[in-house]
Parts: sequence; structure tokens; C-alpha cells
Amino acid sequence: MPPKKEHIDRIYTTGAAGYPGCEHIEADENGNKDFSKVIERAKELNPPTQIEEGKIVGGFAHGQVFALADKVVEAVKNGAIKKFFVMAGCDGRMKSRDYYTEFAEKLPEDTVILTAGCAKYRYNKLELGDIGGIPRILDAGQCNDSYSLALIALKLKEIFELEDVNELPIAYNIAWYEQKAVIVLLALLYLGVKNIHLGPTLPGFLSENVANVLIESFGIGGIGTVDEDIEMFMAR
Repeated sequence: MPPKKEHIDRIYTTGAAGYPGCEHIEADENGNKDFSKVIERAKELNPPTQIEEGKIVGGFAHGQVFALADKVVEAVKNGAIKKFFVMAGCDGRMKSRDYYTEFAEKLPEDTVILTAGCAKYRYNKLELGDIGGIPRILDAGQCNDSYSLALIALKLKEIFELEDVNELPIAYNIAWYEQKAVIVLLALLYLGVKNIHLGPTLPGFLSENVANVLIESFGIGGIGTVDEDIEMFMAR
């Protein structure tokens, strides 16, 4: 990713990394690296300015959620939780990704978000409250922790004695940006999950034929407006 010209003198590389114009730090004959230039340059620059504050509650990987299973199942059975929304995936700088913040803000109060990956930073500081002590945002961690979200879905399927994971009150509204999110998507498809929605756009590298297979066989869809999408998801 080419840096802006005004940043070149603040970027240092080492090892296999490198970019034209950026100073490269080599190891000496003993394998040691001298980072004093980096330290001195940092001292010359203004300190970073805090741009936000808040509290994030994480740690809801599958082990912790399994420990809450009785409470979660009871909340579903008595109607306190109507639906779970898997909002995992990637973040990016495009303005269109504000969609996910608005989507989380407008979800009904009887819904719970299951999240992992950097997409969560669009909404994990929102004050969405809890349902009977269960936080409305259950943060499993980073991209690789999407594994936990799949295990949670499979565990719920087992508890409710369902034949198909798609019978669960779970909707999938996933943001993608790069290949890792696509690998997570393929894992969900392998598990038989259908009607996943991807945004802000479908991956541009999909051929027309592959896109048609995903749409026709797995119900893959894109996103529209927040209000229309919430109505669509809640109606399923």
C-alpha cells in the first residue's frame, strides 16, 4: 500500500518488508538491529491526540457463551431474545460502512449481536444494554475467532434439537474487505449456513458463474438500506 509522500520519512522497514523511499533497518553481523533512528524520529513528532474514549466488553468466545447457555436458551424460549445477528467480518474506511453502525443502533431491543473481527469497531462501543444480564453485543474476538461464532450456532442447534442450523433464529449480516473474510464465508457455507448477506458490496473478484451459484444455492445476498434490511431479517 503506497504511503503518502508526507509519511515517507516516518516509516521504517526491516526484515522482508520494504518500500522505496522508506529507510530500511538491517541487522548487523550478529543479527542485532539498531532502532535508535526510529526512537529519535518519534521524539521529534507530536504525541498522538486521543480521538475517542469508552469501554469495550469482550471475551465472549464459545467457552464463555456455553457457560451462559442456560440463560441464553431460557431468554430465547421466553421470547426475551427474538433473534441473534452475526455481524462479523472486516472494517474499512469507506463511508458506506457507516451502514453497520446504523444497523446495530436500529436493531430491536430483543436482539443480540454476535461479532468477531474488526467490523465490530463500528458498533461495539454503542450503549445497547443487555437482556436479562446478557450483553446485547457478544464480542468473540478477532477474525480467527469467527470459529467461536460457528460453534455457538452449532451448540444452539444441538440444544434446541434442530435438524438444520438454518432453523435457528440467527441472521447473518457480514462485512467483508479481504480474503480472510471470504475464507470465513466459505467455512459457513460448508457448515450449511444459508441466506448470508455480505456488504457493502459482493466481492468483485467473483466470476458471474460463481456468484450465481452462491446466490442460487446458498441464498447469498447483498445489503440495501438499514430499515429495509432489518425488516427483511426480522421477517425471516
